[in-house]
Amino acid sequence: MYAQSLSTWLDRRGIHFSWVIVAITFLTMLTSSAALGLPGVLLQPLSKEFGWSNDQISSAVAVRYVLFGFIGPFAAIFMERFGLRKVITIALVLVAACLALSTMMTELWQMFLLWGLLLGTGTGLTALVLGAVVANRWFEKRRGLVLGLLTASSATGQLIFLPFGAWLIQNYGWRMSVIPVFLCCAAVAVLAFLLVRDRPHDVGAVAYGAAPGSEPPPLPATAQMTMMEPFRVLRSASRNRTFWVLAGTFFICGLSTSGLIQTHFVSLCGDYGMAAIPAASVLAMMGAFDFIGTILSGWLSDRYDNRKLLFWYYGLRGLSLIWLPHSEFTLYGLSLFAMFYGLDWFATVPVTVKLAGAEFGKERAGMVFGWIFTAHQIGGAFAAYGAGLSRTILMAYTPALYAAGIACLFAAVIVFMIKKPVRATT
Repeated sequence: MYAQSLSTWLDRRGIHFSWVIVAITFLTMLTSSAALGLPGVLLQPLSKEFGWSNDQISSAVAVRYVLFGFIGPFAAIFMERFGLRKVITIALVLVAACLALSTMMTELWQMFLLWGLLLGTGTGLTALVLGAVVANRWFEKRRGLVLGLLTASSATGQLIFLPFGAWLIQNYGWRMSVIPVFLCCAAVAVLAFLLVRDRPHDVGAVAYGAAPGSEPPPLPATAQMTMMEPFRVLRSASRNRTFWVLAGTFFICGLSTSGLIQTHFVSLCGDYGMAAIPAASVLAMMGAFDFIGTILSGWLSDRYDNRKLLFWYYGLRGLSLIWLPHSEFTLYGLSLFAMFYGLDWFATVPVTVKLAGAEFGKERAGMVFGWIFTAHQIGGAFAAYGAGLSRTILMAYTPALYAAGIACLFAAVIVFMIKKPVRATT
């Protein structure tokens, strides 16, 4: 009722209801990314209060990354079977419940349950697949722009919440830092329940850019798929060299971004005498540059060889990670790192999606990319635990930074094992 009334009201003013869906999806992915990034500022407070080592806390974070990745290939099926509204609402309720209950945890197993299982499941349902589904269902035109905006929402989550979370930890304790993200999850869940609909025809409209009065599109094939279909797609894609190159480079992408920097950057800065608030502010600066870089990457991916773009993205990222330990962690050095590293944090996503689409076709690209994204999250889990172990045993993050930087340089080279895709009109 609310969605139909709002759609009619907006239509009279020349505004398409699809932008409401984009706004709610943006907020959903933003709050999910904020919840994912929050453990990065909690490593030291949790260690001080409970005596848990860095690698113990990081192992719970690693479980979250693995779940976050493995749910991706199945998320599209869930959305077809149960609808966008139910999936978004349930996912946000899970994340909110995890955050609320975490303020009462006292044992390590509780952290595994909450920050690993619940948070991994909830955020996995609202990962990049959600943005792709919304862009394809609600837009005939400007899909690339919409996908770029929704992908960039992950950076915005960091930009808004992490410095504020660090300030709350310093002044009121770590438990208070989860409250703003919890409240946002609850508020967006209510918005999604009231306003999100599965397809434009549910509110008497057509997709943005579609001809007025056009017929509803046929029911997607995913609606008839069983839960075994993602495994059949994986078996078929695994015979293709391009799949392994994309999965391998995306493994390195996750290893060098969310698993390493997003999880450990604040703790890393603490080792060099920098307080949590300025460290989180540098991380937010990366998010600001990433917001620009991801949208720009989508624009560039329509105009240039995507393999060459990935070469530059991974190459610059690798060099910046190798240089980071030598930045002396001054304001100038960290700002320079934030700029170069931040510009290509999520910039790999639109390019990798396009390469997957060119190789596997529109029908299978979403599910194939789901498996490629799984590799990304496994890489993130590997780095989250590995960097924590390095800090615990060697008392330094430097070996992890060097390893991730060298891996990025390797990824920059192997992208040319992908055959040059045929240029398509967009």
